[in-house]
Amino acid sequence: MTEQSKEEFLSVDLTKHLVMEIVKVWSEDGAGKVVEIPVDMTARDVCQLLVYKSHCLDDNAWTLVEHHPILGLERCLEDHELVVQVQASMTSDSKFLFRKNYAKYEFFRNPLNFFPEQMVAWCQESDGTIPQSQLLQNFLNSSSCPEIQGYLHLKEPGRKSWKKLYMFLRRSGLYYSTKGTSKEPRHLQLLSDLEDSNIFTIITGRKLHNAPTDFQFCIKPSKGRSDCKELKMLCAEEEQSRTCWMTAFRLLKYGLVLYQSYNIPQQRKSNLLPFSAPVRSVSENSLVAMDFSGRTGRVIDNPVEAQSAALEEGQTWRKRSQRMNVLGSPSPLHPSSLSTVIHRTQVWFHGRIMREEAHRMIIHQGQVDGLFLLRDSQSNPKAFVLTLCHHQKIKHFQILPCEEDGQVFFSLDDSATKFTDLIHLVEFYQLNKGVLPCKLKHPCTTVAL
Repeated sequence: MTEQSKEEFLSVDLTKHLVMEIVKVWSEDGAGKVVEIPVDMTARDVCQLLVYKSHCLDDNAWTLVEHHPILGLERCLEDHELVVQVQASMTSDSKFLFRKNYAKYEFFRNPLNFFPEQMVAWCQESDGTIPQSQLLQNFLNSSSCPEIQGYLHLKEPGRKSWKKLYMFLRRSGLYYSTKGTSKEPRHLQLLSDLEDSNIFTIITGRKLHNAPTDFQFCIKPSKGRSDCKELKMLCAEEEQSRTCWMTAFRLLKYGLVLYQSYNIPQQRKSNLLPFSAPVRSVSENSLVAMDFSGRTGRVIDNPVEAQSAALEEGQTWRKRSQRMNVLGSPSPLHPSSLSTVIHRTQVWFHGRIMREEAHRMIIHQGQVDGLFLLRDSQSNPKAFVLTLCHHQKIKHFQILPCEEDGQVFFSLDDSATKFTDLIHLVEFYQLNKGVLPCKLKHPCTTVAL
C-alpha cells in the first residue's frame, strides 16, 4: 500500500468515528439549544457540554430528561445511555429537557430510605428478607436474586379501570400473581421484561387516567415509537413505594453500570473532562475557610485559625455596613437597599412563583433531603418563603423582615436568628439545621440555555 493510499484509508477510517447528529435540548423556561454531537456521545457527556456552554456550575446532578408531552411521560436518561440512540426511538412531539436530578444516585448514599424492609426479599425464599447491610451488593451482584414485592394498581388495557394485584420485580421481569400473594410459578404472570423496557413517571395527573392515587408510573418499550396501548400503567399507594419500584427497576436492569457512573465524578476530579466547568457543590462538606491575604488564596486547614478568620471577616462586614450607613449613600449599593435585592442573583431564588410551581420543581429535581428554593411570599409582599424537602415531603417556612436600628434583617424563627440578607440566611442554614428539619443541601436550580 502506497503512502497516499495509507493516508486515504486513515482519513476514511477516522470519519467513521466522527459521524455527527443534531440534538435539540430544552430548558425549563422554554428556551432551546441545538447541539451537534457524535453518535457515540453519552447523556453524561452531553450534560457536561451544556454545562460548559451555559456557564452554569456542575455538581454532577444535571441530567437529560426524555419528555413525552402527549403520552404524559418522562424519565431521566442514565448517564451511560447514547443520546442519539434514544432520540431515534422518540416521536416528533417528544423532546429532551436539561434539568437537575439530585436523586439520581441518592440510593447509593442512603439505601434505607429507598427500600422499605417489607418490600425487599429473596425470590428463592418466600419469607426470607435481605439484610439491609447487603442490600445494594445483592442488587449489583448478578449471581444474587433480590426482588421487590408488594401491591400495585394496574390499569386494564383499553379501559379506565384499575386492578389491584400483588407484584414481584425480579431480574427476569415484573410479574403479578393470579392468586393473592402466591409466588408459585403456576400463579405468576409476566407483565413486562426489563431488557427491552424503560420506566417512566406519569406526569399528567391522576384525573386523566382515573388513577386511584397520585403515585403513577409506567413501563414503556424502549424500541420503536410506542403508543398508549403498549404502556403498562401502574400506580403505587405512596411516594416511597413508587420510588422503591422505580429505583429497583433501574438497579436490576443496569446493575454495576449505575455504580460505575456514580463513581465517575470522584475518579475524574484530578482529570477534568474537556467540557467540564468549575465544579462546586453546595453541601456543607465543600464549604472551606480560605485566606486571601497573599497573592494567591489558600485553604485554612487549622480549625482554630479558620474560626478566627471567620470572626474577623464577620467584624469587617459589620464595620463596612456601619460605615456605609453613616455615609448615608443614596446609591443602589447602600446595604439597606442591597439586602432587599441581592438574593435575586442566586440560583435558588425563583421570584414570584406560586406554591404549586415550587412543588413541581422540587418533585422534578428529586425530592431528596435538603433540596430547597426561596420565593416571594404570595400573602405578604415584604416576606419570602423557604420551600424545603425532607423525608420526601415538601414544607414551607416564611421568612419575615424585621427592622432594628434602622436596618432591615431577615429571620425565619421570629427574630431569634437574624440576617442582613437572604444570602447570609441560606449560608447559615447550609451549615446549621437550626429550626429546620434538615440543613439546606441542594438548591433547586433552573438554567437558561
